[in-house]
Amino acid sequence: MSLPCKKTSFTKRCFSMAKQHKARIHIFGRCLTMLLCWHNHSISD
Repeated sequence: MSLPCKKTSFTKRCFSMAKQHKARIHIFGRCLTMLLCWHNHSISD
């Protein structure tokens, strides 16, 4: 009976880690986009 409980905990942990990973990638992508746009803008001035 303890096996399904462990599996549920593992599944929740996996989803939580995936959600955090997705958020980090999103933030990194936004920062990278801002840096590239800022770099392009400063060259054109």
